[in-house]
This record gives sequence, structure tokens and C-alpha cells, in this order.
Amino acid sequence: MTTVTSDTLQTAEHFIMRNARLLDRLRFAHHFQRGHAEPVYAVLGAYRNVDGGYGNGLEPDLRGHGSQPLAVEAALRILDELGPIPRDLAQETCTYLTSVTRPNGGVGGVLPNVRHTEAAPWWREHDDFGGALRPTAAIVGLLHKHHISHRWRDRATAFCWTRIGALHWTHPEEAIAVCTFLQHVPDRARAKAEFARIAPMIRAVIELDPAARGDVHTPLDIAGQPDSIARQLFTDAQINAHLDHAIAQQQPDGGWPAPGPTWCSGSTNDRRTAVTLQRLLTLRAYHRLD
Repeated sequence: MTTVTSDTLQTAEHFIMRNARLLDRLRFAHHFQRGHAEPVYAVLGAYRNVDGGYGNGLEPDLRGHGSQPLAVEAALRILDELGPIPRDLAQETCTYLTSVTRPNGGVGGVLPNVRHTEAAPWWREHDDFGGALRPTAAIVGLLHKHHISHRWRDRATAFCWTRIGALHWTHPEEAIAVCTFLQHVPDRARAKAEFARIAPMIRAVIELDPAARGDVHTPLDIAGQPDSIARQLFTDAQINAHLDHAIAQQQPDGGWPAPGPTWCSGSTNDRRTAVTLQRLLTLRAYHRLD
């Protein structure tokens, strides 16, 4: 079984120190060098806007100042890494989400103003701004995980149940959001029943071949932790094959490649450092760090 050695981890550290934005440098220090969480909270706060949302390039492909729901998801996932999500911060974020919620109770990934700011072409050309499971389901799932109560969360929970119940096809990003919701929503019997129903749809959009190229999503993207609800979709052999491949994917400069299309150097760099951090966290969770 291949593991990441201390020398390999040090190479990744050099990549982070040379290339990462301050936020990801501090996240690396927190996770792998016993750094305190407080500096991460402080720097993450700089991406927050007065409306309670997040923007300012926190999501690498959305580089404008204004708040976007996808950036809120990114912020909550980082806060989840650090420990309990601060309740007052979560309440203000829910107030922002209330202000941008669509009539069906969900939020879209981006708002129409994305067309007038610096963003990846696929977001600037986006034309569906209705409520969607991505990112609504991921945000709601994280709020439930941290026992954050709010009227927005309750309404969005109902939206997620309705949309998940109507699913007959999905895509990888949506599947990841749905799994976050189903892992943490309190109604466990209903969550398990829905997961069993949509499991074949999820498996159909996850690439099982570790050597597959292009913009693909692997078992490690949806089951980044051994206790993930999606872990049961894959055999031990499949997970181990992808872990071995993930280790082999480390580049000579110490970082991991960012999948998907590129559109500007800043976005590509930020995505690479974020992917590198995520790969290291996943490898550690699966006991592949020596």
C-alpha cells in the first residue's frame, strides 16, 4: 500500500508556501503543522461582505467582490474543517441566503450579477438562476451538522427533500451536495431511503477508472472521508486504487493538478493549492500519510 512519506509531505509544503494564497497557507499550517485555527478564521473573514455572504475570489472561479452562494458553500466547508461553525456568523450568513433565495426555497450557485464581474466564462454565460441542489443541499447539510437553526435552513430543507425525491438523473457536483445533505439531515430513516434510491444515479456519474483523464470526478471527490455516506458505494479495492493513483498524481513541484478547464492564471493557481490541500486531507483520513 502506497503512503505519503514525510519527504513527499515536505514537497507539498514547499508548493503551498510558494504558491498558495494566505488562507490556504494558514489552513495547511493548521492541519499539518499544529497551527492555530484563529488566523484561518481571521483571513476567511476578509472574504466576507457586509451582506453576510462571501465573495472576493474565495471560490477560485468567481473572482468578483460580490457575494455568491457557491462562495458561501466554500466558506462553510472551510469553517467545518476548523470545528464548530460560530453561531452568530452562521445566523448572518442565513440572513444573506434569505435575501437571495428563489421562490421555490433554494438558492442558485450564482446570481445574475455574475455576468458583470470577473468570473469563469461558464459562470458569466450561465442562464439558470433558479434554486438548485448545488449548493443549497450542501449548505443545508452543513448547517444541520452544526445544529444551526434558522428559518432559512428549515425552508431550504423542505426544498431539498422535494428536489431529491424528484431526481431521476444527477451530475457529480450535485451528487456531492446531495450526499452532504443526506449525511447530516436529522431524519435518518428518510435520508437512508433516499440515498438507497439514488445510489445508482450517483455511481453512474463517478469515474471508477483511476487512470481516466479530463474533467472527471472520482470516488475520493464524493467520499473524501471514510465515514462519508457515499463511501458505501465503492469497494475497498476501488478506494485503494484511487488512493494509490492520487499519491502518484503529485507533480514535481509538490502540488496536485487541478481538474477541469482553466481560464486565468490566478484561478488555476488557487484551485491547484485548494486541490492539494484536499488531497492531503483525504490521504490522511484514509491513513495514507506516513
